[in-house]
Amino acid sequence: MPTRVTIETGPKAAIKIEELTPRRIVEELDKHIVGQGDAKKAVAVALRNRWRRQQLPEEERQDVTPKNILMIGPTGVGKTEIARRLARLVSAPFLKVEATKYTEVGYVGKDVETIIRDLTEISVGMVKKERMEHARDKAVVAAEERLLDLLSPSAPKTRRVGFRKPGESPESGTFAFEMGPQPGEAPPEDAAARDVLRSQLRDGKLEDKMLEMDVKQSGSPSVEIFSPQGGMEGVEIQVQEMFKNVFPQKTRKRKVTVGEARRILEQEEAAKLIDMEDVTRDALARVQEMGIVFLDELDKVAGRDRGMGPDVSREGVQRDILPIIEGTSVNTKYGVVKTDHILFIAAGAFHVSKPSDLIPELQGRFPIRVELQPLTKEDFKRILREPKSSLIKQYTALMGTEDVTLVFDEGAIERLADMAQQVNDHTENIGARRLQTVMEKVLEEVSFHGPEISGQRIEITDAFVSQRLATLIENRELSRYIL
Repeated sequence: MPTRVTIETGPKAAIKIEELTPRRIVEELDKHIVGQGDAKKAVAVALRNRWRRQQLPEEERQDVTPKNILMIGPTGVGKTEIARRLARLVSAPFLKVEATKYTEVGYVGKDVETIIRDLTEISVGMVKKERMEHARDKAVVAAEERLLDLLSPSAPKTRRVGFRKPGESPESGTFAFEMGPQPGEAPPEDAAARDVLRSQLRDGKLEDKMLEMDVKQSGSPSVEIFSPQGGMEGVEIQVQEMFKNVFPQKTRKRKVTVGEARRILEQEEAAKLIDMEDVTRDALARVQEMGIVFLDELDKVAGRDRGMGPDVSREGVQRDILPIIEGTSVNTKYGVVKTDHILFIAAGAFHVSKPSDLIPELQGRFPIRVELQPLTKEDFKRILREPKSSLIKQYTALMGTEDVTLVFDEGAIERLADMAQQVNDHTENIGARRLQTVMEKVLEEVSFHGPEISGQRIEITDAFVSQRLATLIENRELSRYIL
């Protein structure tokens, strides 16, 4: 009597943001970013408005557009991190781009529509990964059976039966695996040998055993179109898709360990359990309703000559960005993406130029403006201590892998913050990034000799920090280059 193993599949739970009130969002951001309350409030309200919009009737919903945000502040104060953490909070597709990498349509360089195509790729990857994680349990069972087939070619093979019902997606169907003698295969007594292999496989005794298997590889050639004109990304995508259909995937023989074979087979089986059309449909909906684009270095394309100069990376780029932000349709290889409800967060230091140097039409697309404050010594002390992934916690964990215990006292934290502030005042102010430079210099010797001092406890004190930075701080010319 064949043994049956049944696997039930079901839809993945939807992302819920109704519990994320503006106050709760700010509290979550406070776990990772110090200060900048105004910016946090602005993005919290923007995120909450997305949920509020979903509660409106359909006829009203389409008229409510995102209130895009312009962050103004020096480098290293948390502009990018606020946007990135906000996107992670609700698993929203997020893309950070620099405005300076784009040029006006018709010139050599990237077209601004590439922003939406890249964001769509990220969204598809996110949804696909989520679906594959959801199908992991089923994929593990299927991969184990295929792995046993490879390890015992004479033993009874498995076959998948009981496919999904008509009209059901792979996630909602029922799959089963029958184990037993098939026509032309080994007799039933070989099933005992298979069970022994299964037990050894689950106990991890065969992880380093080598086997030969067929591995899929892409058979489509790489296609790149060179053109003196911009805006050719869409044509390149179409050509690549055409070649992908003409040249199907090929396989090649590879010798791999059982552990590596299991990973490959699990990925293949998980891919079989997801419906890519369904993934694409959900990914397009997610990018259109929840996508976030962080447009950095906007001040670098703010021309002060009001279009009188020849720079095609300034006002021309601003004009091209306008329809993307206001709402347009962009062709991608997954379908048409409407940008009406994508949230755009722009940022810039605006040291040389100012927001009013942007063309008026673009200024109007960013109705909410928040100014981020330069970091103080007290902020540096909080950054070293409070965030979940603070620098002190990072270095302590890194040295812990060498069995070296780092202990920072209050005097050391005070001194690190003070020196970071001094260097920022005397040289370029790069914000919290200065702490990384100072910390790396202070712990340079400890990190280098880590394997040799395994098992030791190193106390980082005020004197320890001062000793390693005294010469650099005293010599401002030297600190300008090193710190």
